[in-house]
Amino acid sequence: MKMNLVAGEWIGASDASENRNPADRSDLIGHYAQGSAETVQAAVEAAQGALAGWAASTPQRRADLLETVAQTILARADEIGHLLAREEGKTLAEARGEAVRAGQIFRFFAGEALRICGDALASVRPGVGIEVTREPVGVVGIITPWNFPIAIPAWKIAPALAYGNTVVFKPADLTPGCAHLLAEILYQAGVPAGVFNLVMGRGAVVGDAIVKHPGVDAISFTGSVPVGRALAVEAARGLKKLQLEMGGKNPMVVLNDADLDIAVEACLNGAFYSTGQRCTASSRLIVEAGIHDAFVERLVAGAQALRVGDPLDSATQIGPVVSDAQLQGNLAYVDLARDEGCEVIGGERLNGDTEGYFQRPAVFLCASNSMRSSREEIFGPCASVIKAADYDEALTLANDTEFGLSAGICTGSLKHARAFRQRVKAGMVMVNLPTAGVDYHVPFGGRKGSSYGQREQGRYAAEFYTTVKTAYEFAG
Repeated sequence: MKMNLVAGEWIGASDASENRNPADRSDLIGHYAQGSAETVQAAVEAAQGALAGWAASTPQRRADLLETVAQTILARADEIGHLLAREEGKTLAEARGEAVRAGQIFRFFAGEALRICGDALASVRPGVGIEVTREPVGVVGIITPWNFPIAIPAWKIAPALAYGNTVVFKPADLTPGCAHLLAEILYQAGVPAGVFNLVMGRGAVVGDAIVKHPGVDAISFTGSVPVGRALAVEAARGLKKLQLEMGGKNPMVVLNDADLDIAVEACLNGAFYSTGQRCTASSRLIVEAGIHDAFVERLVAGAQALRVGDPLDSATQIGPVVSDAQLQGNLAYVDLARDEGCEVIGGERLNGDTEGYFQRPAVFLCASNSMRSSREEIFGPCASVIKAADYDEALTLANDTEFGLSAGICTGSLKHARAFRQRVKAGMVMVNLPTAGVDYHVPFGGRKGSSYGQREQGRYAAEFYTTVKTAYEFAG
């Protein structure tokens, strides 16, 4: 049984969960300890006890640790990618790419540990000096989802440690394997006891205990909107610093002057790669009338040609859905779209050579933006195609959503590209690129129901993982 890491020690539990391959249910990856509220209590106490020493450690020490972690991840990218593909269902190429990205993130924040900036300002009063510095926010509770089981933990854990915080980390119950391997790498790199703690288990038990614990100073969460909203209420009761990344119903606008090859490829990638299990996926394809029919013909042909199967097979382009519950939810949305009047192409469950959760990509034609299937996040390989009369209507439709994470436009017009970047209500904008796929050294986050709190990634991560102190000194 794979164990939790608390106060520098590997500890077991009375209960364990099975971790099985969603592409082959006969493939048992392992058994992983299920933590309890008592495990969380011990982890928070360990993090509190280690905080002062880690916060006072030199930037070089923190940078060296993170660089060691980065080197290890990059050296073991093939191994990590293989585990990730088995555990989550991404294709092997996507899984290895995610492992490499995790290593790059740790390397980036190794550098940031040496670049923690402040300000020296002149006071409006004579003889007074002012210094503005950044300090660790404290014990950070980190709760991550299953769809990026090593990259998202990396982009939360790395800045937390770089800026001198200590961590209590709860990964998704569906994907504990990558989290456990990351914990092993941190442990072997020499992270001090209590600075990083791993507690696996169910969100209703472990996640709830982390959020409610008075010793946790800040919470960084990525997951569903309902859970995020409930978490926000609980965090507010404890006056905890909070960072939420939640859902998306991201629009990709395709104008008449778009390069059709670029537009179709961007939409296929954004909507269906990673089995559509990305909060940045292009789930609403808003297409101007003049190019609509030609676009639909090419999109449908491309979606039907995508190879669905074993993620460990190099020929596979789309792996399985992560779980039976997720698959059943996707299939229910396929039925809903049909009931709402869409012509549904694809979307059915597929039988593979092994028992797994395979689904053909689904295109919902003749969709409108008022349909539930066009408004609610499906988190699967499903995309609605919505016709727009012109650019102005397309922009209106793009903004007509409770979400605001990512938005894209395919166009040959510099005028429309610039106008869209300025007027679309989203945290990230892509021009002639898929809505999914972001760099690790720049801020990530959205607006409205997609995000709450400071941005993740890049230098902007300091806004969440540090607190600002202003010091005045009278020199006489």
